Amino acid sequence: MHVFVTGATGWIGSAVVDQLLDAGHEVTGLARSDASAETLEKKGAGVRRGDLDDLAGIRAGADSADAVVHLANKHDFAHPEVSNRAERDAVQAIGETLVGSRRPFAVAAGLAFLAPGRVATEQDRSPFHGLDSLRGGSENLALEFADRGVGTVVVRFAPTVHGEGDHGFLPGLVATARTQGLAGYVGDGANRWAAIHRSDAGAVVRLALEKQLPAGTVLHATAETGIPMREIAEAIGRGLDVPAASVPEDQAGTHFGWLSKFAGADMAAASDTTRSLLGWTPSGPTLAEDLGSYL
Repeated sequence: MHVFVTGATGWIGSAVVDQLLDAGHEVTGLARSDASAETLEKKGAGVRRGDLDDLAGIRAGADSADAVVHLANKHDFAHPEVSNRAERDAVQAIGETLVGSRRPFAVAAGLAFLAPGRVATEQDRSPFHGLDSLRGGSENLALEFADRGVGTVVVRFAPTVHGEGDHGFLPGLVATARTQGLAGYVGDGANRWAAIHRSDAGAVVRLALEKQLPAGTVLHATAETGIPMREIAEAIGRGLDVPAASVPEDQAGTHFGWLSKFAGADMAAASDTTRSLLGWTPSGPTLAEDLGSYL
């Protein structure tokens, strides 16, 4: 199978590319820099130069492949409207290219704010629609193409996809604790984060393509259903030898900065249906086992 991957040298994307190549698939990755292109070529993957704003190139990459994995995102937290527009436009471009083809289209989504206060499941539907919503409503946009002959599979990733080299939410928490001299959690810290090791996240995407799942399937790339934020903060505190303590909700913005709206969010999610559909069992380290590499 020839797979076109956006975000192919990103944190999750590089793991997905490794999984696909190791399984004998052909991969072409979207690369916006010489360094990214070189990384892909060294792995044995093909390269299509471009970025999320190159919609013509994205369409061409999708048109030439047997399956598409869309993982790229601008992650511009200071200007979410920029990220939302780019995300939505890319999904629209890929979906329109694949209409009627029945080819698999795996699109990345998140678990933030999906089911606060309870454990989210694959049966939950995203409440986010339209350009001004989270991620530009791209999950629901992608699912609309399932009724137009596209093999859309949504993969919702845990808020912490951890492992060596991570530069996401967990390193942000560690850096904040170092700077503030305090490993903080919001309120009582009972809010939970689902977690998965990067290698397991890559395996979920590969299997999502190989299993030829029904169009409109939603998967959860989560290995641990929900770890209380207080436990994460306490582990960080022990590792850095700083106290762990509550940060009042009205002070979270000052303490956590761009992470504030996520640090207090409840993002627990099960993956029972995903494991059953894919015949998958997580095998990577847990978050607790991995945390030492961040400290």
